Amino acid sequence: MRRSICFCLTTLGLLALGASVLAETDKEVAARAVALELAGAFSNDGFKLRDGHWAGTLAPNESKVIAVNLYAGNEYWFSAGATESAKKLAIDVFDESGAPVSTQMFNSGTKSAAGFAVTNSGQYFVRVQLTEGESAGVCFVYSYR
Repeated sequence: MRRSICFCLTTLGLLALGASVLAETDKEVAARAVALELAGAFSNDGFKLRDGHWAGTLAPNESKVIAVNLYAGNEYWFSAGATESAKKLAIDVFDESGAPVSTQMFNSGTKSAAGFAVTNSGQYFVRVQLTEGESAGVCFVYSYR
């Protein structure tokens, strides 16, 4: 009985520790608010937000590449937002062979977006890059219709 209680307490302690490591920082939460505000503009045109997001901290000229599965016939908008220490974000989209995809672009300081209609289903890669400014919390979300 005592062993069972010790095991349960140890397991709960490890789970709590793991959850705190996965918790988002204040910078990441602030960046997510910016990204969601930008994505909200596309919802006015019928775009629905996909589940999940990526959030982290990027240093100047550092980037994060995110793999996404996209489906032919759908249109997508990829949105990124950053905290105020960022001056400029960039989003680039690549197909499964690494070739750049032609997109519509929006860029306004701490907000950036890229959109296009998919003609071939498959895995694509989205690069979010902090091109100007200081280290910042950054968040990426995407929408489809």
